[in-house]
Amino acid sequence: MTYEELLAIADNENIIVKEKSLSDHDGRIMGKRIAIRRDIETSLEKSCVLAEELGHYYTTYGDIREQSDILNRKQERRARLYAYDLQIGLSGLIKAYEAGCCSLDEMADFLEVTEKFLFEALQCYREKYGIYKSHNNYIIYFEPCFRIIRIN
Repeated sequence: MTYEELLAIADNENIIVKEKSLSDHDGRIMGKRIAIRRDIETSLEKSCVLAEELGHYYTTYGDIREQSDILNRKQERRARLYAYDLQIGLSGLIKAYEAGCCSLDEMADFLEVTEKFLFEALQCYREKYGIYKSHNNYIIYFEPCFRIIRIN
């Protein structure tokens, strides 16, 4: 989803999104207010940050900044998985494959996310699904290397 589409989702939830000067994070959420670091250069990067902050809105509770707490780390992972599914998802990986994307940078361009975001999503999916996942007549392999195979 584009930054503008994510802003519309936030608006529908009455969430206020403002670009602010943040020094230690790209995004921050408090209640129904999301701050996005003002000097993020591209709307592509902003969309990845906003997707994660929306993930926090929908999936986490309380102050989870202290990442030495395992429960906070689990909530952080859940918010990121929400963002990865919102921006990419297994269906998005398949669509990129069907569109002929042959590399991670081509897939990231097609999916309108940063390469870093796509790479982190693939790592998260590998942790969640293991070596492979069957989805809609495809097998998506995460190990030993990423690949997608259509099954009949």
